[in-house]
Amino acid sequence: MVQKAKILLVDDRPENLLALEAILSALDQTLVRASSGEEALKALLTDDFAVILLDVQMPGMDGFETAAHIKRRERTRDIPIIFLTAINHGPHHTFRGYAAGAVDYISKPFDPWVLRAKVSVFVELYMKNCQLREQASLLRSQLENGRPDPETPAEAPGLLAELSARLAAVEEQAEALSKQLDESADAAAVATAAHLERKLTGLRRALDALEPGAGSDAPSVPSQN
Repeated sequence: MVQKAKILLVDDRPENLLALEAILSALDQTLVRASSGEEALKALLTDDFAVILLDVQMPGMDGFETAAHIKRRERTRDIPIIFLTAINHGPHHTFRGYAAGAVDYISKPFDPWVLRAKVSVFVELYMKNCQLREQASLLRSQLENGRPDPETPAEAPGLLAELSARLAAVEEQAEALSKQLDESADAAAVATAAHLERKLTGLRRALDALEPGAGSDAPSVPSQN
């Protein structure tokens, strides 16, 4: 069973959280509520999220301050943040949102279809990264156990073939996603997809180096940052 991604919804108004849940329920992912910046930071201590929808105007810790805390933490700094705001003070206000680390800045009232489409892209990227980490973990296990050679049991080539096939499936999905993003021209999502493709390329090279007949030096597993 494929594990669902978690989406963090942060807004101090219950009716806004309810509206976001109604819009995003069609994605069939896990929606987590937070009614304040402090509550959002607490949720981020224990759970991994694909994307954060963050209201700008909140009492106490506002969206900008909350985002700053998120970006300072190593565990959460790479989680995409979409700012939602009911006010628009012009380019300076929007720039402040991007400067705080947001990948997008949407003014209310927003188009539900557009919001759902943007969130779905980051959910899909998150799922691809989870698959990539799984393949990297399997590859790392093979590297730690030593390079297969003609004296190794017959299971080793079979496992390499399985790893290669699973990685190929992720590569195919990532390529299709990149083509889709090229058409949408969402710069933030395109950059994230490009980063994913670079990691896939590194993992493929490491896996190819394990094949019989490759060089004798064991390859390093690509970084997941």
